[in-house]
Amino acid sequence: MIIYENPRQMALSESQILDTAQHFLMCGIEDCGKNCLFYCNPCHQPMCEKCRDEHQRSPETKNHELVPYRHRKDQLPVEKCRDHPTKDLDILCDQCSVPLCSKCSTMPVHKGHFFTDLETIYTENSAACRQEIQNIKAYFIPMANDLQNEIKLDATNIKTIMGGIRSSMMDEAKSLKTLVDEVTSDNIEQVNKMEDSLKEMLESQDIIYEDYISYLKDLVNQFYGYLSSTQFQNNAIIFPLSEYFKIRPIPETTKPVPPVFTAGRYSKEMVTKLLGKITVSKTEPENRKVKAMETASKHLKHTRLQGREKYGVKQRLSSSVTKVREYTVPGADSVHHISQGKSSSLWVSDNGSHIVHTDLQGNQLQKIKTSGVRYVGNLTVTQDGDLIYADIQNKVINRITPDKTITEFIKTGDWTPLSIHSSHINGDILVGMIKEGKGKVTRYNKTGKEIQNIERDNKGQELYSYPHYITENINGDICTSDSIKQAVVVVNKSGQHRFSYTGQGSVFFPRGVCTDRRGQILVCDINSNTVHLLDQDGQFLCLLLKQQQGAWSPCSVCVDGENNLIVGQRETNTLPVYKYLQ
Repeated sequence: MIIYENPRQMALSESQILDTAQHFLMCGIEDCGKNCLFYCNPCHQPMCEKCRDEHQRSPETKNHELVPYRHRKDQLPVEKCRDHPTKDLDILCDQCSVPLCSKCSTMPVHKGHFFTDLETIYTENSAACRQEIQNIKAYFIPMANDLQNEIKLDATNIKTIMGGIRSSMMDEAKSLKTLVDEVTSDNIEQVNKMEDSLKEMLESQDIIYEDYISYLKDLVNQFYGYLSSTQFQNNAIIFPLSEYFKIRPIPETTKPVPPVFTAGRYSKEMVTKLLGKITVSKTEPENRKVKAMETASKHLKHTRLQGREKYGVKQRLSSSVTKVREYTVPGADSVHHISQGKSSSLWVSDNGSHIVHTDLQGNQLQKIKTSGVRYVGNLTVTQDGDLIYADIQNKVINRITPDKTITEFIKTGDWTPLSIHSSHINGDILVGMIKEGKGKVTRYNKTGKEIQNIERDNKGQELYSYPHYITENINGDICTSDSIKQAVVVVNKSGQHRFSYTGQGSVFFPRGVCTDRRGQILVCDINSNTVHLLDQDGQFLCLLLKQQQGAWSPCSVCVDGENNLIVGQRETNTLPVYKYLQ
């Protein structure tokens, strides 16, 4: 409570109490001390009801203007007239727009001019200034703070995105280098085989000539024997020698033909095409949303609450959501998993182990029968627009190209693939698998080569038991919904355990999981028929969707290109779409 002992203190302090809930003003008449309700404008004196009545009865002040306190005039600062030093400036010449004293108004230069009471103008403008101060404090400063905080958040997100791009570039370079090493190794191995074959041929020819030379030497020795013999009875030299001169011809052999190496033809542009390149987005930047001033007071409390939620102060409150549309998936009896394809089409898997591709008008584009099981995130759309899905029975990952051709993409060996996600950062494939009661997450590059296995934390404890839904956050974190552990298990891109979210005290049966453009994590709880909203570090923000808002047995979630939430449910093929970010 603030008590003012005189009008001057009241005038000086009033601007400081605009935002306070209440204040108490005392009557300005000496020794009164009662509550001030009225104001004498000529005297600039606050008064109680009794003092006002006495003031009106006094002959000296009976004609004074007495008004309710809130209609008072502000006291005009005293300033003497330059031309008439004994007079105060108290009027304004409307034509000349200069303050005057009453004596100045009689001067010839102001003859015929209109004048306005300077105190009235001062009061009106003072009130306008106070209102403008209130507007600045209540609207402009909070709105500018919100926009400034949004810029800081954008800066953080840009740093994360750029880090992801750099990481993707390095991964692409490593992937290409691995392929180059593999191709070079294959070529060298082929050259070695060719060399061995040619050496074997030359060694064979060498043996042929070695045998032939030995034959010739034996023949020479035979002829020398004929010449040195002195016995004619059996000496062939006295007989015709034609038969002995039939020497075997020199064997024919072929010269080796070595292979020719044709150097590859490539350019910087070709390598750039292989590795990918960074381009400036053609998307026009959106203007930051500034709420209209007339709605500021209505939404001020809500806006400040949102600001605290966005920038660090966690509120355990239910967030309001608005249903904006719904889709129907023909040919599906439920929606156990959702993935958005190109042109905003949707791929879903249902209770009957079907995969259905549909456009947003409800037209079925493709339907596939798989060997899947219920409640798994068994499909995902790649950066190239292909669908890949887990064939659980055959333990393979299949690919469906836009021309609807199905090919075997990855074999998972003894491990049964349950969940799958294609990274939007670098195109890697994340697969949640099980074998003999154990679980793991395996990362493949986009060519299908295994590059990482995640099974245990840094204490050697098993991270997963049944990783049936999986996604990746904007910072590279891998978020996995595990129904046996009843938790959302989150590791960083290196596989180091960051945190596990186990619900809000009651039994938690997590199903579908996804992330949004802010890095927030959304997960279905089929036990309580809710969708939980977490921040990037696993802190609970709110129950984003409850049963009374239409979440009946939610088992899959997906965030579309407009950052709206699409929810798939166990008993229906209808997909409600909600706006939850303001």
